[in-house]
Amino acid sequence: MKTTVLWMLAGALGLLLPPSVSASSAAYRIETVATGLEHPWSLAFLPDGRMLVTERPGRLRVIEPGADGRLQLRSDPVAGVPPVLSQGQSGLFEVLPDPDFARNRRILLSYAHGQPQANHLQVASARLEGAALQDVRPIFTSQPAKTETQHFGGRMAWLADGSLLLGMGDGNLERTDAQRLHTHLGKFMRIRADGSVPADNPFANRAGARPEIWSVGHRNPQGVVVVGGVAYAHEHGARGGDELNRIRPGANYGWPAVTGGIDYTYARVTPFRTLPGMEAPLLEWTPSIAPAGLTWYDNALFPAWRGSLFVAALKERSVRRVPMPDPQKGPSGEEEVLFRELGERIRDVRAGPDGALWLLTDSPQGRVLRVVPAHR
Repeated sequence: MKTTVLWMLAGALGLLLPPSVSASSAAYRIETVATGLEHPWSLAFLPDGRMLVTERPGRLRVIEPGADGRLQLRSDPVAGVPPVLSQGQSGLFEVLPDPDFARNRRILLSYAHGQPQANHLQVASARLEGAALQDVRPIFTSQPAKTETQHFGGRMAWLADGSLLLGMGDGNLERTDAQRLHTHLGKFMRIRADGSVPADNPFANRAGARPEIWSVGHRNPQGVVVVGGVAYAHEHGARGGDELNRIRPGANYGWPAVTGGIDYTYARVTPFRTLPGMEAPLLEWTPSIAPAGLTWYDNALFPAWRGSLFVAALKERSVRRVPMPDPQKGPSGEEEVLFRELGERIRDVRAGPDGALWLLTDSPQGRVLRVVPAHR
C-alpha cells in the first residue's frame, strides 16, 4: 500500500510535470494485489470475481478471492494455453472474456505463433474450465508469415454488434506493408467470435485484399477500447508520433506516409505530417510516451475521473488521463499525468467492476496494482 501525497503536492506546485498536463485531480492510494509476474501484459475481469492475467512468456494466471476473502494469485498457471513464440517483443498478449462468458465460459487469447523466421499473430478461442483451457480453437492467423519478432499489436475489443476488433503492427520490417491490402500487417481487423468474416467489412469484396481488414496505416497498435459504440485506439510512433485515433471502417491512418515522429536513427520517415485521404490523429505524443493499455473510466468511485480515457505509458512510466466528456466527439480538455511516483513501466490499465483503476507493471517481477481513493 502506498500513498501519493508528496507527489501530488509537487504536481500542484508545477514541479515534475510537463506544462501541457495538469496536477493530480484526485487523492488516491495504490495497493499491491499480486507480485512476481513475468512481464504481465493484459488483465481481464470475470463476472464471478476472478481476474485473468497474461504473462508474456506464455502463461495465463488467475487472481481469485482466498479463504479470507482477499485476492490472491493462484500458484499454478492455467493449463492448456496454446504454444507461444516468446522472443523479442513476441509472446502471449491479450486475454479477453467473451461477452457471454457467464454462460459459455469462453475467452480469447492473442499471441505470437510459429518460429522466429516465420511467425504470425494468432487469436484462439477457448473454454475456461477450472484450472485449464478446453476446446482451444485458433480463429485468426495473420497472413503472410513475417520474419521479425516485433510490432505484433495484439490488443482486442468487442464492437457493439458482437464482432471483434483486433489490432496488428507493421512487423517492423517493410513499413509500407501497412498501406497494402494483401497483408494483415499494420491493420485493424474485424472478425466474428468464431473467426468468420462479416460480409460488410470494407475490403471484403475487393480482389487481392484480406477480407478481415477494417482499417489501414497503423504502426503498432497497443490499446483499443469501444466507448458508446465508438472505437478508440492508440499506437506507437518511432521517435515521437505516438497517436490516439478514432477507428473507422475503411479509414487510412497514414503510416508510414505521414507521421509526427522520426526514425530511431534520427532520419526522416517521411516529409509529410498530413496528406489528403489520411486520418489525422486526435492526439499526438511527441516526445514518445510509448502508450500501452487503454481503458475507459466512468465510475463514481473517482468522480473527478469520470468520462476519461486512461492511457498506460511504458517510456513515460505513467498513466495519462485524457478527458472525454462526449465519447462521440473525442478527447476534450487538459491531459493529466498520473502514477509517475511508481517509477515503473505501465503495461496495462483497466477500469475494474469495483470502480477502482487497475495497473500492470512491465518487468520480470511485475505487479498487479489497484488504485482506490486515499480515504477508503
